Amino acid sequence: MAENARAGMILIKEGTPLPESLQLESDPYLKGWRLVKNLGSSGMDRKLCEAGWTFFHMAGEVKAIVFGSDSEKTTRRAVKKVIANMKSDRFNCLEISQVAAKGFLGLPYVTVSAYPRHIQESMFLFHAKRLAEWDRAKLAAI
Repeated sequence: MAENARAGMILIKEGTPLPESLQLESDPYLKGWRLVKNLGSSGMDRKLCEAGWTFFHMAGEVKAIVFGSDSEKTTRRAVKKVIANMKSDRFNCLEISQVAAKGFLGLPYVTVSAYPRHIQESMFLFHAKRLAEWDRAKLAAI
């Protein structure tokens, strides 16, 4: 089982095409998503750039708040809600920017903030050459 999410961690969609030179260690986190263990966002960006690939950072932070007393389960539910709230299902990565456990009137809750990210070989976002690969990756994650 993967560790609990924290700021700076990267989630990557199952079936995402990656360069062969990228040595990625990951654990399952949510259905269809893996938590990258050995690289943060800057390390991932550097390795992808070395391989000639692009690691897009999308503007617009996505947030979710989930109430619950079990911090690990609550955080996973909040990350799941963040993924559901992303504006496009074409993004294949998510960078967690903040995880905060708080309380309101004695009720514990977790806030998760994240940025959609995208890995692809082309320097043009959503290049038509990759549409078939995205569709295959999306089907593999189901």
